[in-house]
Amino acid sequence: MSDTGKEVEFGWFIPTTGDGKYIGVKPEKESTAEYMIEVAQKAETAGFTFALIPTGGSCLDAWIVGSMIASHTSILKPLVAMRPGLIEPVPAARMAATLDVLSNGRALINIVTGGSPDDLKATGDPLANHHDKRYDRTLEFLQVIKGLWKNQIGAEGNEFLAAHAKSNEKGLFFKGDYYAIENGASQPAPIQKPHPPIYFGGSSPAGKRTAAETADVYLMWAEPLEWIKEQMNEVESLVKKVNEEKGLNRRLRYGLRAQVLVRETEEEAYRAAWEIISKVDQRAIDQSNQRFTRTDATNQKRQNQLRVQSADQDYFAGPNLWTGLSAVRGGGSLLLVGTPEQVSDRILEYADLGISSFILSGYPNLEEAEITGELLLPLVKEKLKVKA
Repeated sequence: MSDTGKEVEFGWFIPTTGDGKYIGVKPEKESTAEYMIEVAQKAETAGFTFALIPTGGSCLDAWIVGSMIASHTSILKPLVAMRPGLIEPVPAARMAATLDVLSNGRALINIVTGGSPDDLKATGDPLANHHDKRYDRTLEFLQVIKGLWKNQIGAEGNEFLAAHAKSNEKGLFFKGDYYAIENGASQPAPIQKPHPPIYFGGSSPAGKRTAAETADVYLMWAEPLEWIKEQMNEVESLVKKVNEEKGLNRRLRYGLRAQVLVRETEEEAYRAAWEIISKVDQRAIDQSNQRFTRTDATNQKRQNQLRVQSADQDYFAGPNLWTGLSAVRGGGSLLLVGTPEQVSDRILEYADLGISSFILSGYPNLEEAEITGELLLPLVKEKLKVKA
């Protein structure tokens, strides 16, 4: 599966719930428009080509933040979240296409099927307690959206609307278990062809099956190499099965979400890593543990398992792979920590497996974007050139 020579992309992270040097405590910096724009511009200057905008109950709306980021950068691509069940596919298709047009072809779409049952219940999702059904719904959601993007009809503006109202034979018709679309259409057409790239995460069997049919980039939270290799092999076998059943030639790219911390010396890097969680108290840890144990997300369960297994090794799950952040931080918490030489070697090991998209972040994101861009990215890119 190794293909280190192919193009590798690096993305950063836009903090939409505050930011700072420490986690598990009140953020030092608010997520103001000015601060998020500054992070985005710093990431662009540092050499990152796209930026993940998170989603969830405590986050600012990803679409509004993504539009703002796109309007204040030149090449940085906003990776924004679509959440099936919280938005219907027709307006979602229109929003994504509009962002793609207004950003001059820079929209990237992150499909977020679930989260914690508590979060889903808080948003009114009727499938909050039905994990696999949420992925069935996501499959239909993406079938509708891709159908809308493919079946562009009529003209722009009012002429389009008038033509569409009379054109029952040209619109999209779809009948599934979760969506019924009659004469559906989406304008404008996306600039990127055939459509903006679809990024997709989900480590459960249901999630991987849906990704095999719909995704362009399959995202994983950082884990030890063997764990990642196992997941990629599972997804590849599912892609092969889909291709055989439907006569397709689909190929997926693979992405990794990780935290990063690089310093000139190993001692300085490890000291800085422990500093991030130095203000966490037991109450915050207990609250996080309660939240983590209620999750039905397979990828979160894997992060929990990794932390437990590495606890007696100072939370090192492998060389330069530190799980300490996951004591209080949900999601992709594994920290790539060490010198530029060490962390760049870890990234190349993932690239050797076939990872071609890396989404990184650090605490705080403004300063760490600059440090990572100065110390790590040039070295990684140079090593990739040698490998090519």
